[in-house]
Amino acid sequence: MKLFAATVSAILLSSAQAFAPQARPMTNTALSAKSGTVKWFNEEKGFGFIEQEGGPDVFVHFSAIQSDGFRTLVEGQTVEFDEEDGQKGPQAGNVQVTGGE
Repeated sequence: MKLFAATVSAILLSSAQAFAPQARPMTNTALSAKSGTVKWFNEEKGFGFIEQEGGPDVFVHFSAIQSDGFRTLVEGQTVEFDEEDGQKGPQAGNVQVTGGE
């Protein structure tokens, strides 16, 4: 009987481990810190683009803007940001206004 109980316990334990969620390695999607100028930003839709010298324009969503209150950007502002891989290309993260209006 003890052998039977031990066998059942081993089977249940291995089954539980098989269905347990697997740990995923943490990855940092930020490629590098960049600076640029706000090309345009639509306050109503909450997104726009940042122009960077020597590189493609970068998509920016209002949720990436680091500020208190209403998060928006103004055309011509200079910003610093982390360039990340977005769904459709480069995307700005951790956006901080460094100059302009």
